[in-house]
Amino acid sequence: MRQSFIKFALEKKVLRFGDFTTKAGRKSPYFFNLASFNDGDSLKRLGDYYAEKIIEENIEFDILFGPAYKGISLVGAIAISLSNKGINKKFSSNRKEVKDHGEGGLIIGAPISGKILIIDDVISAGTSIKESFSLINSFNAEVVGILVSIDRKEKGSNKLSAIEEIYEKYQVPVSSIIDLDNIIDFLKKDAVNKKILDEMLGYREKYGV
Repeated sequence: MRQSFIKFALEKKVLRFGDFTTKAGRKSPYFFNLASFNDGDSLKRLGDYYAEKIIEENIEFDILFGPAYKGISLVGAIAISLSNKGINKKFSSNRKEVKDHGEGGLIIGAPISGKILIIDDVISAGTSIKESFSLINSFNAEVVGILVSIDRKEKGSNKLSAIEEIYEKYQVPVSSIIDLDNIIDFLKKDAVNKKILDEMLGYREKYGV
């Protein structure tokens, strides 16, 4: 599944190799942008990969929660994929601004209650995750896990990765469809990418956890 997802990400130019600068100001030989899965077929397949990971990890939950904005379409796609596999789950997202008309409030979708699985694209600074925990806790619901598409496995400010920092703070398991090691393993099987492989290995040596 991991190798298949990497091929899919390369095909849709979600995963690209080159010379990039991360939010942390680091020079990176690769870039991952989930927003480039921007057509119906891509979103369907992406939902399937997340659903397969949920089943593989045997995660028990009541509601899928996707932080605005990327998480909104994600949780819908995942819920549909799970439903196609005979698993019917509710999904919910937050608004960036409180709606003061209609149904109002901060929540789009199912009311927040029970066991919540947070869905996101990638954890970098962890800001959206922290905001999600604060919101979910305000409803007296329980976060039972976090699932992202990629774990960059990079050291943060205190030598832990962003995902390790989240786990240390909240003691909630964080899973990913792929991680940096999976990408490197993929490149090792393709002689054409020898130069990129060397750059990726150097990057992991310098910033990896």
